[in-house]
Amino acid sequence: MKQRIKLPAPVAAIYRAVEELEAAYPLRKFTPDGHLVGSIGEVIAAEALSLTLHPASYPGHDAFDGNGNVQIKMTAGNSISLYSTCDRLVVLRVVSPEEAEVVYDGVGKTAWERAGAMGKNGQRRISIRRLTAIAAELSDSK
Repeated sequence: MKQRIKLPAPVAAIYRAVEELEAAYPLRKFTPDGHLVGSIGEVIAAEALSLTLHPASYPGHDAFDGNGNVQIKMTAGNSISLYSTCDRLVVLRVVSPEEAEVVYDGVGKTAWERAGAMGKNGQRRISIRRLTAIAAELSDSK
């Protein structure tokens, strides 16, 4: 079973507001993205997984622990984008206004190698479904 992480009240309020806006205006999406979601993911993962955050814009990784550097991604969607490989990759997916789940916590190189082709923007996308499958494979091989 995937690890669930309770979202802090201010973050839950953002996602509840998104639900309300999308219900009121069904022809528009109000999904938070960019720096906001990235920063939320970083602080939530750091607290939940006992990581220490690097300063903002640290090259290639967001945090570290006794095992090394960690890149953190968070999404409410079905995929994430990667700019390069990393030592360890942690991917969180928002599953409700109150919770996120860890869908991947493993070797960054494995996710990078299984991601799609490089896009024009220099990023490679990988689906949450594929990350979940990779995590299950890695768990089975332990």
